[in-house]
Amino acid sequence: MSRSSQAVQQQYEHNDLLEEILLRLKKQGVKPEEITRADLAGVDEFHVRGAAVSKELAELIIHPEGRILDIGCGLGGPCRMLADEFGLRVTGIDLSADFVETAKALTAFVGLSDRIEFLQADATALPFPDHSFDLTWTQHVQMNVADKPLFYGEMARVLKPGGQFFYYDIFRKNGGDVTFPVPWANSADISFLFETDELESILNQLGFERIHLRDQTEAGIRFFENLLMRIQTVGPPALGLNVIMGQATLTKLSNLLNALKSENLMLQSGVFRKSKR
Repeated sequence: MSRSSQAVQQQYEHNDLLEEILLRLKKQGVKPEEITRADLAGVDEFHVRGAAVSKELAELIIHPEGRILDIGCGLGGPCRMLADEFGLRVTGIDLSADFVETAKALTAFVGLSDRIEFLQADATALPFPDHSFDLTWTQHVQMNVADKPLFYGEMARVLKPGGQFFYYDIFRKNGGDVTFPVPWANSADISFLFETDELESILNQLGFERIHLRDQTEAGIRFFENLLMRIQTVGPPALGLNVIMGQATLTKLSNLLNALKSENLMLQSGVFRKSKR
């Protein structure tokens, strides 16, 4: 494992993550045997706009069958949504052992373990044969990956010819600077931002064609402004992303919001199709 991968693991390290989630649910009167996906909604999707944007992306899936790979699955929220609401078979991988073990446990609590598999793995060295999946999916992951061609090359390798690649990510814009910490990095050492035209160039070289693109920046700004207003008014949620980001949550969210508003960063989602040849 590379030095940067080890640093990324440390960024997301949280040895008592499952216990903290269960404790917070208990304080809300939710017992482990009663947990639903709705109970987990505030914490199980570690990206801007959470479950709403994941479902928005999922509704673009043309043929809802086959195998799905979520690269950088976090606590497994999108995997559970794809399995539960769309009937898909999903595999989720993440670099963080804490995230993977928590994802497995939460999936068992909501009764979806028979449709979802979680593995600890490096996105730049996927442990799957060529052409294993019909659709690959990633949200807010590549910012922690230095070698973009390798990251997207591995994604392309495991995708079947004609398969689709779905993403929702944060990109640098106008060569702008970022103030740290942000949700994915406490310092610049593990933040590897690039621009959307660089992404499209890499995907084109890998034989992909664009079939959908959407600028998500304004929706992300509105989301953050509403979230920060609620926190200032009523305090942090009983179960929210503060569980993952810790005491610096407000600073991290504010820094990301400011970068989006100043057009130093942008949010974009897209769908690309791999060549059938």
